[in-house]
Amino acid sequence: MTVTKYKKMTKHTLITFLQYMRPAYSYTEKMFCDKYLLPVFGEPDVHGNYIKVIGSRPNIAFTAHTDTVHKEEGIQTITIEDDFATTRTGSCLGADCTTGLWLMLGMISEGVEGVYVAHAAEEIGGIGSTALVADKPSWLNEIDAVISFDRFGTDSIITHQGGMRTASDEFALSLATALDMPHLRPDKYGTYTDSLEYAGIIPECSNLSVGYYDQHTSKESQDLSFVEILLERLIEADWGTLAIIRNPDYQERDTYAQYTPYETADDRAAVESLERLLADRPGEMADLLFEYGFTLDGLCEELRIDYSDRTSYMDAPSLNTYY
Repeated sequence: MTVTKYKKMTKHTLITFLQYMRPAYSYTEKMFCDKYLLPVFGEPDVHGNYIKVIGSRPNIAFTAHTDTVHKEEGIQTITIEDDFATTRTGSCLGADCTTGLWLMLGMISEGVEGVYVAHAAEEIGGIGSTALVADKPSWLNEIDAVISFDRFGTDSIITHQGGMRTASDEFALSLATALDMPHLRPDKYGTYTDSLEYAGIIPECSNLSVGYYDQHTSKESQDLSFVEILLERLIEADWGTLAIIRNPDYQERDTYAQYTPYETADDRAAVESLERLLADRPGEMADLLFEYGFTLDGLCEELRIDYSDRTSYMDAPSLNTYY
């Protein structure tokens, strides 16, 4: 098979990508997509999703999303220190999910077989992925696994999202082995990303750590050294070794996995003490969260509060009314 070669992805390319603040449906998002995605993927579908198939019948879909959670669009300045990228000119860095797009373009440039999907409008409710799955494109019939590049940290392979199992532990462990990254481990504390939309029809739907931290906040950073290594491993991986175990027709829920990442009685007691502090001093705690760079959108996503429900927290007549 002849594979078209595209521009090699370097960390300097990623730094360039990170300059673009791309709220969903903004002009800056379109400018970014026209410059970097259109030449590789071609025109998007009617929902704004960019899709490229490499190989005759690939069974893995790799996904990211084109929008960022920035409050405003435009170009921001990126600062590099100790091989971590940050910004002081934007409301967040936007490595979620710029890094995912960079990884996919790097894999495409090396001809790694798969279906590559850059979803539209993930940050405002997974609009692109929801619509794509509803359309049931023919390539979905061949897919056994969906891997999103949209997870913070450097050690997670998501097995649950919002308390529902979306990937088997066996799949997660086999992915860590395929990447030769044994520090990666099954993580049941996922919240939401586009791969969840496929979980009702595709056996293994996961999300992989790509080395960003403090996403959706002004303190967001990207570990450039880690993501360079990750791209190398993604290109070199033997994708035929992945374990496909989960039955998508069976919904396994784990309520303990939903937003409660603590395992011991001491951990639970520590969390309960924080709950009491929040209830006693909500205003001061809100000020502290804001000072540390947390935003309403970022916290709502981590808590998996529907986008339409977030408006109830905006411009409320009384911020001291709790139910």
